This record gives sequence, C-alpha cells and structure tokens, in this order.
Amino acid sequence: MEFRQLEYLVAVEETGGFSKAAQRCFVSQSAISHQIATLERELDTTLFDRSTRRVELTQAGELLLPRARELLRLRDEAAAAVRPQPNRIRIAANMSFASSALAAVSTIRDRHPDAEIDFLIKPFAQRIEAVATGEADLALIRGRLEFDGLFLDPLWIEQPVVAFSPKHPLAKLGRPPKPAELAEYPLILPSIEKQRLLHNLVERAFAKAGVTATLGPEIREDHPVSFELVNHPDSWTIVYEDMKQPGIISRHNPAFTLTVSAALRVDAEPNPLVADLLTALSGGHRRH
Repeated sequence: MEFRQLEYLVAVEETGGFSKAAQRCFVSQSAISHQIATLERELDTTLFDRSTRRVELTQAGELLLPRARELLRLRDEAAAAVRPQPNRIRIAANMSFASSALAAVSTIRDRHPDAEIDFLIKPFAQRIEAVATGEADLALIRGRLEFDGLFLDPLWIEQPVVAFSPKHPLAKLGRPPKPAELAEYPLILPSIEKQRLLHNLVERAFAKAGVTATLGPEIREDHPVSFELVNHPDSWTIVYEDMKQPGIISRHNPAFTLTVSAALRVDAEPNPLVADLLTALSGGHRRH
C-alpha cells in the first residue's frame, strides 16, 4: 500500500469520479484507475462501485476512507515536523472559490517568488476540520461559523447570480428579476442538507420582500445545473459567481449577498505571508 494510492482513493471519493480525480492530482485517468485497481488487488477487495454514473465507495471503501485520510494527515504532519516550510500556505477551499482566489495567489507569487501555496479541495465540514487540526492554514467559507478555536476574518461580499434558461418567461427582462417575480416560478436546488446556505439565502431575501419561494424538484449537487434548467425552462436557480455556466442567463440581484471569510485558528502563530494573502484576497481593502 502506497501513500499515492490512498491519495487517489480520497480524490476519487471527493470528486465523484476517476476523471475529475485525475484532474485534481495532475495525472492521467488511466494512472488513477491503475493504482486503485492495484490497491484493490493488494487488499483483495473492491473499493469502488463502478456500475453507477457517479463512482461510489463499497462498504470496504467506506471503512478504508477515514483511515486513508488519517494516514495522509500523519504523513503530512511528520513531513512538516522535520522539514519546516515557513513560505508555505495551505488553503482549504472548494472549486467555487477557484477563480476568485487565482488573482490573489498570483499576487502573492509575484511578491514572494519562493512561496508555496497549496489548494486543498474539500467540502465545508472537512475544510473546518483541516484548519482546526492544522492541516490547513486557512479555509475559505461563505456565511457564518461557530466552531471552538476558530474565528472568521471577512474578506469580500459575494453576490450569487440568479440563473435560468433563455426560454424562461423572465429572460426578456432587461434587469435582474425581483423576488416577487421569481416567486411565481419553481426554484430548483440541491436538497437543504446539501446546500443549506443557498436555501437560507433565498428564504431570507424572499421573506424580506414578503413572498415565499416556490420549490421545484431537488437536483443532484454534482449534476450540471444547466441541464436541469434546459429540461425545466420555467425553473430558476441561484449559483455562486464562479459556478456560472455557458448557455444559461445569469443575472446579479442585490437581494442576494453573502460574506466570504477566511476561517483561521485563534492560537495560530502570526504569519506575514498569510496576512499578505488575506489582504490580496480581500482586494487590498484591509487595515494594517
């Protein structure tokens, strides 16, 4: 069993497929498949169910996953202990922050050519855990957070976009649709368990306008929203700015705003490089 096999196992589970895992790990899909198959032979068990559109862990895979994550964490912890890297920053985020963070990372690399910046792609709960355990220096999150030992440093205000098909009745409007207008049409989103933040955002905005959203069918979190909007042209949804898709009308609406923050450890040692990154992420509008 090799660490890279465990890395590939975690990547396939978190991205939902071998192709996306290969993109994350910067290797070919065949390399991922080969290493996972080798690991399965070594363990004499099947780790992934490949019969569905989204690759899913088997029972054996579910048992191995948390242990794989722990082994990888211990590996990184051991390496950091004997090879200090003061010019390294580890950012826990998800793909919806990718383009927003790219300019800031580029700025830091220009200012600090020897800086090493790692992106750890993780869902919300794992981002918070990564900061709490020291696996990451900071996590990018939206909304509020209550977690002992962490605090939020607000970075910027994000305005998610209202999205709908070009065939939607509101497509002819020359302005962003108001909540009262949107309320007449079904809203499609992943389940509230998968996207509580967007559900709460819509609920607050609509309540302020004195209307109630009409909920349509739930959609899969990993399914391209453009397909759903084309299949349900009277529906609409709300997506993060970085997740806009071609072929779909996207309109900013001042009724929908979110604060993007960095989650940091209260007891973290001061790090000038992290401070510079936070300034770059916020567009320079920070107090020194």
